[in-house]
Amino acid sequence: MLLVADVGNTNTKIGVYDGPRLLASWRIISRREQTADEYGLFMKALLGTRDIPASRIQAVAIANVVPPVQQTLEWMCENYFGVTPFTVEGTRQNAIVLNVDHPEEVGADRIVTAVAAVAIYRPPVIVVDLGTATKFNCVNPAGEFIGGAIAPGIRTSADALLSRAARLFNVELVRPKETIGRNTATNIQSGFVYGFVALVDGMVERIRAEMGVSPTVVATGGLAPLVRDTARTIQHVNGELALEGLRLVYERSR
Repeated sequence: MLLVADVGNTNTKIGVYDGPRLLASWRIISRREQTADEYGLFMKALLGTRDIPASRIQAVAIANVVPPVQQTLEWMCENYFGVTPFTVEGTRQNAIVLNVDHPEEVGADRIVTAVAAVAIYRPPVIVVDLGTATKFNCVNPAGEFIGGAIAPGIRTSADALLSRAARLFNVELVRPKETIGRNTATNIQSGFVYGFVALVDGMVERIRAEMGVSPTVVATGGLAPLVRDTARTIQHVNGELALEGLRLVYERSR
């Protein structure tokens, strides 16, 4: 079995594959201060909830955008699973061509979602990854990653605004019934939810025009469900895109 971990700044997505079949997945909060022992015990506890013995894990694949935890994750894999993990790196993978100015700067999260999108939906494709940052990952008709755009995430922007606006307060980020809010809470919700929907639709339209083709548009990431039925340019929502991409990059690296 293959254990995969997509480590982000806010959340870590974990999955277990038996061949091409995803047996289980979990989304947990990313904590930079955790030790290798804490990670190992927590991973084993998660596996135990699905009756998967740790001894059945034969390999681990990691996509990590938080460098300070990399060594801790490697120690965890060696001490608790007896394996050296495979880590996705831009210049050390053969799953997708990175047709950009500096391939070494492309984040592992962008690589794995692009690889999975190509495999599932076929190129050309745009992956809109809605997490700590809002990332637009573009793949041309030849199946090459050609870059994209990075904007603040919905929650990241909300936290920044609320920390600077004394009279505003934290609200649940859900879609209000109307765009015109009638109180402070619905004003904030409308601005962030429908504002980010407009950002997504506007950026996708500009990217499509520059690409000169009609790519498939896929949303992923923890906040993707928020725009599922609101953003007119989103055609598919796939929360497991990063895990599937990790599996594919690992398999192709072999």
